[in-house]
Amino acid sequence: MNLWYRGWLLLFLAVALAGCQARRQRSFECIAPANPGGGWDLTCRLIAQAAGELRLLPATLRVTNLPGAGGGMAFAHTVSVRNRDSSLIVAASPATTLRLAQGQYGDLEAGDVRWLAAVGAEYGVLAVAAGAPWRSLDDLVSAWRSNPGRIVVGGGSAVGGQDHMKVLLLADRAGIDPRSIRYVPFDGGGEALTALLGGFIQVFSGEASEIEAQLEAGNVAVVAVLAPERLGGKLAGFPTAKEQGYDLSWITWRGFYVPRGISDSAYRRWVDLMRRVVQSEPWREARNRYGIEPFALLGSDFERFVRAEVETLRGISLELGLIR
Repeated sequence: MNLWYRGWLLLFLAVALAGCQARRQRSFECIAPANPGGGWDLTCRLIAQAAGELRLLPATLRVTNLPGAGGGMAFAHTVSVRNRDSSLIVAASPATTLRLAQGQYGDLEAGDVRWLAAVGAEYGVLAVAAGAPWRSLDDLVSAWRSNPGRIVVGGGSAVGGQDHMKVLLLADRAGIDPRSIRYVPFDGGGEALTALLGGFIQVFSGEASEIEAQLEAGNVAVVAVLAPERLGGKLAGFPTAKEQGYDLSWITWRGFYVPRGISDSAYRRWVDLMRRVVQSEPWREARNRYGIEPFALLGSDFERFVRAEVETLRGISLELGLIR
């Protein structure tokens, strides 16, 4: 190799390595453990937008979709591949804690990551296509009772996950054998809604924010909001399950975890960023736009909350026969 070529090659390698190092230093990532269109995806994108508007990071917080195993792929990836990556946050919700409670992530446990923050919450909904024959929860429950195999429910969580759990609890409250409920899992609420509009499923089980656009377009109708009392905004005209005689509510917090192996200082920086976001006007506007309720738990408070929720959900799963 002549000296001229070798010199240019060394210069190229030096520039490339410097560029890679700079990109690593400037790169931040939020993993949404599902395909685009669902709650995890929205959580990442809203936080990325708010952090960008507030200039809380030296570079854009990019969003990566990593679907699979009801969030298990992202959880395992974080633990096994990214354990010391302080540039990474991962979206989470009760779907995550429920799968952990049921042992659905194999040997992985809640303590294998650090729980960062809850930044908002929303309530579950049961929705049908606009032309469906069921206009109330009583209509739907009556159809289930007469022919359980006729109605297929779909949601963005895995079998036994939170979207499935909502209808299992409804069946339990309505005196229907939960084992008769047909449920199809999708990688995110967006895919489940597409299946609903295409007629492949008859009922969508998900969250309020996931149906906003389709509700505005007149493509779906809500048969029940799973909140203790009526919500405002676009869902103000739809009754709760409780109003219709079914004692059922489901709150879905929206939050994040980070790799277990990051330093305490890196963890504190992320906690501070989340604190500044949830106190900001851009975040309040984003919440209002997507019907997300105020709900903030940060750092150690969120860690304790998650551990308690895992135990509670383990008890419910045992009661419904989902685990032994």
